[in-house]
Amino acid sequence: MERAVVQVTLFGLLLVLASTLPNKDDWNIYSFHINSTVTSRYATTVITSRVANRMDDSKEIEFQVRIPKNAFISKFRMFIDGQWYNGVVKGKEKAQQQYTEAVSRGQSAGLVSSVGRTLEEFKTAVTVAAHKKVTFELTYEELLKRKLGKYELQIHARPMQPVKDFKVDVYINEKAGINFIDIKGGLSTNALANAITRTHADKQAWVYFYPTEDQQKTCDGCGEQGMNGDLVIVYDVNRDSSLGDIKSSAGYFVHHFAPSSLSRIPKNVVFVIDQSGSMSGRKMQQTRIALIHILNDLAEDDHFGLITFDSSIFHWKRELVQANKENLESAKTFALNINERGATDINAAVLEGARMLNAHPREGSASIVILLTDGDPTSGVTNLELIQSNVRRDIADKFPLYCLGFGHDVNFEFLEKMSLQNNGVARRIYEDSDADSQLKGFYDEVATPLLTDVTMIYNGGTNLTQTNFSQYYNGSEIVVAGQITDNDIETFTPQVVAISRDRRVTFSETNATVEYTGTDFDSHIQRVWAYLTVKQLLEKELLFSGPEKENVKKEALELSLKYSFVTPLTSMVVTKPLGENTDVLHKPKEGGTTQALPSPVGHRPLSRKGLKKRTRLQGHVVSYSRKQHKQLSVNGELDTVMNGGFRRIVIHFKTDLYVEVDTNVITVREGQTLTLQTSPKLRQSAYFSSLTVIRRDKEIDVGAGDTRMVIYIHEKDGVEFLWPVLRQQPLDNNITGIIGGYMTFFFIFLSFFCRANAVDYSIVSPPTLDCWLMSAESVLQRRLDDFIVTQL
Repeated sequence: MERAVVQVTLFGLLLVLASTLPNKDDWNIYSFHINSTVTSRYATTVITSRVANRMDDSKEIEFQVRIPKNAFISKFRMFIDGQWYNGVVKGKEKAQQQYTEAVSRGQSAGLVSSVGRTLEEFKTAVTVAAHKKVTFELTYEELLKRKLGKYELQIHARPMQPVKDFKVDVYINEKAGINFIDIKGGLSTNALANAITRTHADKQAWVYFYPTEDQQKTCDGCGEQGMNGDLVIVYDVNRDSSLGDIKSSAGYFVHHFAPSSLSRIPKNVVFVIDQSGSMSGRKMQQTRIALIHILNDLAEDDHFGLITFDSSIFHWKRELVQANKENLESAKTFALNINERGATDINAAVLEGARMLNAHPREGSASIVILLTDGDPTSGVTNLELIQSNVRRDIADKFPLYCLGFGHDVNFEFLEKMSLQNNGVARRIYEDSDADSQLKGFYDEVATPLLTDVTMIYNGGTNLTQTNFSQYYNGSEIVVAGQITDNDIETFTPQVVAISRDRRVTFSETNATVEYTGTDFDSHIQRVWAYLTVKQLLEKELLFSGPEKENVKKEALELSLKYSFVTPLTSMVVTKPLGENTDVLHKPKEGGTTQALPSPVGHRPLSRKGLKKRTRLQGHVVSYSRKQHKQLSVNGELDTVMNGGFRRIVIHFKTDLYVEVDTNVITVREGQTLTLQTSPKLRQSAYFSSLTVIRRDKEIDVGAGDTRMVIYIHEKDGVEFLWPVLRQQPLDNNITGIIGGYMTFFFIFLSFFCRANAVDYSIVSPPTLDCWLMSAESVLQRRLDDFIVTQL
């Protein structure tokens, strides 16, 4: 083993000179327009990119944009040689079948993937003939959510080169009247501020952003590749009626309810803080800072409790106390001295928080539990379903539970389900320099309860979205949509019943009218209803099981298909001219972890926390596995130093599927059963419960869950060897190391010495490309010894 490591340190990584960013001499984006229309808080945004191939040969042209995570893509099409090619939304299973067929023909897939905190990336490509043009058009829709007294419309601009005709046009139409409008984001600063024109006239507002090519290079984050940043339009509406804003059209209605002239309700809050060993360092430091700020904001008529936990529970006080000056100073001292150690007993900690609230009932107050954790339960009760059942039993719908998941390691789906079961929400806190501000920002959203036990009643209404809400907070908004029975507005009567402090209140203005909008709104109000209904059905699917889960899933799928929404249950099949690849675009699951932004060669982040990475060397391995789920690991035994590839690759999926590939035999086992043993020379496909193996010339394609790996068969001086490439990263993108960090962007070859060129077998007609030699450590930013394991 020692000798092997010495040999490997002599290896270099041969990096092909290829960048994910386009060469502006090859093709020209001559027009890039973003047009967004917001009506009654529902935004429809159309991105149109027109590109010309300036080369004398055909060229693959890429369309790559970023959209808000909360949005649903509803349309995509391309215009080539006088013909439109429309994307078609299909159920994910049907789309996956089409994708698998495309893969078997040697084609590739597109992807909608998570990027950063608030964005998803849409990417596809098409081949355009010499000196021809293509138009890409993408439409997405979203219901803007009110937070802290404002709505935010986020528009991300990243055309990947300066564009002569670049325009962003935003039109806002709010019948209630626009109270204020502001513009934020990196694209509104410095020289780019001069490219913005804003007009506000009562119920309407217009924002125009027309930067010149020079301006597109000078903003923060901009350069020779043009702009890369956000334009954020911030606004709020007037609120004259306590019942809110109700609009109807074509038998559908939408009700926005956000009364502001209400007295705040004193609150009872218990903070449950994870202090296990994984919270060490900056996480705990930022948690302490956020806690101090939050404690400073408590009102004197609030009552609070503070507990920390690892494998044990630590109380500041065993009962809730008033937020007076003396108690707050004592609590701050406790917070400053929280020390990280031990394991994670989430079950006992949350149950203790619930006990403290149940033991302290106060008339005319609102209670909440806020849990902050960064990992899975590892102590006490560790069965996730049992924890959720225990928490639901003890809370018993009396108050909401809010779960904050700190970092990428946390099992976010577990926290999300537990929150939804208890009338709360889950939020991911990202491990960045502003994590303390993220924690404080979430607290601010729930800091001022105005109503509890809110019930929205609609006599003459049917097919309603959610109508019961545990609490309504200052600066937020409740939105309900539905159908009007027989489209009879005369008999349609809205009413809201809730608790304000210690009294029951009813909002039902007898002289209030339900505003009927014109034909322009006929589909708009209906689409708001569909959007909300699908969102809420997807939450219910997470909560339910058995036949009930299948029924909810079926209903969400049918609505997604009817309104052409790309959701976690559907995919968009991108049709292209005859002979082109078929792309299948999937939406990441809500709450999934983020994907790193593509960067130029040499600057892409290499690691993601939460993964175990291992590589044997000289009979040695490249491997990755997801820490929480441990679903997939890939190990490869290196060939000779001179060849630089692998003689054998083993893939472990979940606990029972095993794939072994060498240059002579492909072996697949399910448990102890040998299900396939065949020669890689044969062209064939094999399908298992959650794994696909497809053999083609010079490559073996393995699909496992949401991950796709291609194993290329290289030949050098008559000797064959293997090389793996991660073609489709898992949707949660929770990976690091050699394959996870670099294979998507580079073709990598191990060798003793620098070559002038290399052949890239990942392309149908393998080109010889220029390359240079770098040390393995300089690219991986870790010692190769860190990747050694003892067995495949």
